[in-house]
Amino acid sequence: MTEAGADAWAIPPLFSRLVDDTSLLSSRAGAPGVDAVVARHLEARDGRHGELVGHLACPVSRLPALVTELARAAPARPVDLSLVVDTGLGAVPKALSTVFSRTALLAPRTIETAAPPDVDAVWLERVSEFVPEDVVAVVEPRRPLGDDEGLTRAWLDAVRRVAEHGCAPKLRCGGPRPSDVPSVAQVEQFVRIAAASGRGFTTLGLRQLVRTTDPHRHGILNLLVAVARALGDGDVAAALESTDTAALTAELGGLSPEAVGGVRGRLSRCGADPGPLPADELAGLGLLA
Repeated sequence: MTEAGADAWAIPPLFSRLVDDTSLLSSRAGAPGVDAVVARHLEARDGRHGELVGHLACPVSRLPALVTELARAAPARPVDLSLVVDTGLGAVPKALSTVFSRTALLAPRTIETAAPPDVDAVWLERVSEFVPEDVVAVVEPRRPLGDDEGLTRAWLDAVRRVAEHGCAPKLRCGGPRPSDVPSVAQVEQFVRIAAASGRGFTTLGLRQLVRTTDPHRHGILNLLVAVARALGDGDVAAALESTDTAALTAELGGLSPEAVGGVRGRLSRCGADPGPLPADELAGLGLLA
């Protein structure tokens, strides 16, 4: 039940359903258990800022445990699910069968998988065969380690092929290893490809609103501004590098409804470990009602 007095329109379109919960993807020591993730996700989704909450990402290997905990929790409505392939594409049909047999608990929205560096139309077509018509296929071409220009071009070509095939490309922006964090130049190149393709994309590993002096931390607001600038042929790199919270906030606050629609038509969701959700921070900046 939504908190008494909560305004269903409190979350503006720019942030509606933006933040996915990727807690179940973590293998780090001290990560919350499935029971804790389910309890937190449902509390956030059904709370005052529930419209900010996107999908719950779950690897195929943890799906049985998720189903068990959701059955115990008995949610008022199904949880929007991003099913992440971690045991091979062959496990997807059985996982989908499980999901579709639990329609009171889960609503499948995306199926997400990593792709080989040389991903081609044949491989992408195989992925599409596993994805139901009303579910989005999300594909993450693996970014190369280091800054080899040839490997980076191959990665960007793979991102372009994913989008051209009708799948949503995925950009890993952070993780347990420094190599999980792309450079500003790599993020800019990815964003420009996504903007030009007309396809939506998703991210993983964004854990803060604004970039800091730490080079291994990209920001959600930075990425939103970067997409807006890419669509307007602006300075994308400067947006990604900015640590000026006030300036980023002002630029986002000044976007027209059409510009907001364009931004969210590209950046569909940001995968994060929302513990807690950045709702209070966004509200403090005046970006939420």
